[in-house]
This record gives sequence, C-alpha cells and structure tokens, in this order.
Amino acid sequence: MPLALITGASRGIGAATARALADTHTLLLGGRDTAALESLAADLPDAHPWPVELTDPTALAAATADIAELDLLVHSAGIARVGPLSEATTDRWRTMYEVNVIAVAELTRLLLPALRTAKGTVILINSGAGLDAHPGWGPYAATKYALRAYANVLRAEEAASGIRVTSVFPGRTDTDMQRTVRTDENAEYQPDRYLRPTSVATAIRTAALSTPDAHYPEIVIRPT
Repeated sequence: MPLALITGASRGIGAATARALADTHTLLLGGRDTAALESLAADLPDAHPWPVELTDPTALAAATADIAELDLLVHSAGIARVGPLSEATTDRWRTMYEVNVIAVAELTRLLLPALRTAKGTVILINSGAGLDAHPGWGPYAATKYALRAYANVLRAEEAASGIRVTSVFPGRTDTDMQRTVRTDENAEYQPDRYLRPTSVATAIRTAALSTPDAHYPEIVIRPT
C-alpha cells in the first residue's frame, strides 16, 4: 500500500485522519506522545509510531533518513493560543512559528526527494484564521497566513515534479486544542457547535485519494 506520514497523529484531527486512511495506506504516526501513538497503531491494520520532536532539526533529519518514497504527507501538528497582541510575548511568537511554520517547512524539505519519487501529495491543516484574522488571534493567524503562503509557493515550485499540495481550512473543531482556545477566550466549550475531527478527516481523505487528473489546492470546511 502507499505510504503516508501524518504529524500530530496522537489525537484530534491527526488521529481521525489516520483512521480515515487506514484502509488505503501504510501509516507512519507522528507525534510526541509515544504511548498514544502506540495505542492508535495497535487499532489500525498497518500503522507504526513515528515519535519525533518536530522542532528539532537533527531529530527530524535522522527520522526521515530512511524514507525513500512517500505518497502522502499530512501536516496536522500545530499549537494555538489566543489573546491580545499586547500580551503576545516574543516566546509565544517564536514557539508558534517554530511549530506551525518552521517545522512544517523543514520536514517537507527533508521529504521532498521521497515525495518527488512517488509524485506524492502534501496536505497542510491550516485554519479559518489563515483566511480571516480577528482580534485576539494575532500570532496564531500570522502563522496560518504564513502556512498558506508556504503552501502556495510549494505548489507552484513542485508542480513539474508531480507533487500536489492541498491546504485545508477547518473552522472550529472539537479537539483538545479547541478546549485550550476556549479557555483562553474565557468562553464556554460547545462541542455540538463545532466540526467533528472525522468530518475534517473526510475532506483530507478526499484530497489524498483524488484521481491523477484532479487537484484540490484548497478546501474550506465550516460547521453547519
């Protein structure tokens, strides 16, 4: 089966994506929570934990060294904190960019030869904040705008190699990250008003399994 690497696979959208692709791909489950990755892998037919610290370039280089051909790379790992710009410290800015942008760019760079060999697909989980920034979302939205720009350039630069690049822009989704966001907002957590991770994973699966004549550059998903 084709090989897929999913970051942030220990929970939320990443875990839902792994389950959605389990019948079509051999899976590398990326994340930091080894126990959670091992538990998920045990439930899937052909999945393997891939624990690595994404912000450590040396660890990334070592973890990707033996991947010669990669059909699908799903960037689901990310962090979100909200609050006014007046309270956004340099540490918050740097941490968000390290995880949400720089780690994505470096992992993709290391895997480009393997993706080119397979004429693979790169799917980046962005956010509604990557399309429309609102007060309180400054650093996070900035990283997601940067991620969209990165995807657009990667798509153009790698078109000739056959690599397809999809940005997915979910609205609020029922995940642990959303719980953190709602705590930051001092607001009630209302999961019945949010997307389910499985709904986002369905869109990711659609892009991942698109026929060779089709390319989904961007997918926008909103709760009904």
